[in-house]
Amino acid sequence: MGGRLRALVISAAPGAALLGLTLAACAGSVARAADPAPYIDWIPAPVTATAGQPPGYVLFQEACSVCHGTGPGKPGTRALATKYQGKEPALLEKRTDLTPDYIKYTVRHGVSVMPPFRKTELSDRDLDAISAYLTRNHKP
Repeated sequence: MGGRLRALVISAAPGAALLGLTLAACAGSVARAADPAPYIDWIPAPVTATAGQPPGYVLFQEACSVCHGTGPGKPGTRALATKYQGKEPALLEKRTDLTPDYIKYTVRHGVSVMPPFRKTELSDRDLDAISAYLTRNHKP
């Protein structure tokens, strides 16, 4: 018999006890509804800049692509795909309508389930580089 195991670990604060919640469904023993959303991988893959890449590219990959990248398990990309229904690209890197002010405001204040990023987490200099990268294709 095939089976599926998914685990979710939640930490309320540094040093807090971890709560582990395990959901298991074995083929044939439990009736299954639609398959759950893809697993979210919160650890970004290492990124190396190649010649000609804008400085903000690596910073975007390190700080943002875990949610706003390509592929399954990217909740920011999935949320924007649902929101825009194809009217705008779900991938931030493909957008042409973003402005530096909008990006900086959204990053510092958060939106929906996206948390705000403090200057101690993402410096103004790094945020400027990410904004420059995301607005490189901006069409006024």
